[in-house]
Amino acid sequence: MKKSVVYSIVFVLFLVLLAGCGSKKEENTNSASPQPTNAATHTASPEPAKEASKKVALVLPEKIGVNPFFQLMVEGLEKAGKEFNVEVKTIESADVASFEQNLRATVAEKYDLIITAAFTAVDALTKVAAENPDKSFAIIDTVVDAPNVRSVAFREYEASYLLGAAIGLSTKTNVVGMVAAIDAPLLKKYTVGFDLGLKSTNPDAKFSVNYVGSFTDPAKAKELALVHFANGADFIAGASAVGDLGVFEAAKEKGFYTSGQDIDHTVTDPEHIVLSQLKGTDTVAYETVKDFANGKLTFGVVDYGLKENGVGITFITRESKSPLSSFIGQEVVDKVKAIQEDIISGKIVLKDPTLE
Repeated sequence: MKKSVVYSIVFVLFLVLLAGCGSKKEENTNSASPQPTNAATHTASPEPAKEASKKVALVLPEKIGVNPFFQLMVEGLEKAGKEFNVEVKTIESADVASFEQNLRATVAEKYDLIITAAFTAVDALTKVAAENPDKSFAIIDTVVDAPNVRSVAFREYEASYLLGAAIGLSTKTNVVGMVAAIDAPLLKKYTVGFDLGLKSTNPDAKFSVNYVGSFTDPAKAKELALVHFANGADFIAGASAVGDLGVFEAAKEKGFYTSGQDIDHTVTDPEHIVLSQLKGTDTVAYETVKDFANGKLTFGVVDYGLKENGVGITFITRESKSPLSSFIGQEVVDKVKAIQEDIISGKIVLKDPTLE
């Protein structure tokens, strides 16, 4: 009897141990790690701490050089990379052919989001995005109509309107000029916006524009600025990217007033560069990476204007380290700030001149 009881107890213990092992094996099977998240859908992983860092590439269609438009973009990208634990990389291109190759290389290297910029990137991005429908792309400062591309646009004409309004109140000769990069629809956001703002505060002011033919020719831009000056302009706006350096040089030599683009150029020569039209390419690059990192990236067009702090004017929408020029003066600044509020509130309605 005692032996049979012992055998029974041993047998029961064996069954209990066997059941425990089976349960443990089943638990291990069910707790397997989830499959990697599909980057194109931007679905957050249940366990983000264990997920490999996302990769974002900024592929530029040309060299950065001294172009603040691209410099700011890189700064925004790198800031977002650090804050949101995203691996970021910037790739510059020597020409159109190498740009398309660089886009394809980032696809092959399995970057989760590929960002580019400017209208010169449109053709190549349109092609590469269509060939890779499951890959996420973004383009800054122009629009690509594709289901997997976020297009980031700016309402530059709002800031141009403010700039023109300020100069309308400031010019002494009533002759104003602008040196623009190229005669293209995109530049109408600058030329038309400025002209409308100028005439809103000074209907008698005369405005003329000439075109450099590129974004990278300071020598030609300087020549064109001198033509405006010879015609009596006391203010000549720069809207030619790197070419603005030539406009600034002419202003310093001849004593007229000017303005720059994208960043606050007044700090370099506040006596002659009295205003700057600001464009937040750093902000939009940052926001694009932020949305992607948080699983909130949407495709289609997203635009930034005065309301979103995507564009602006020094002293009016943003303070400057430079002293305010007497050519502008605080009274003008206060009046233009009121115009800014009217644009943001909708009291003044401005239309995109590229759509007319």
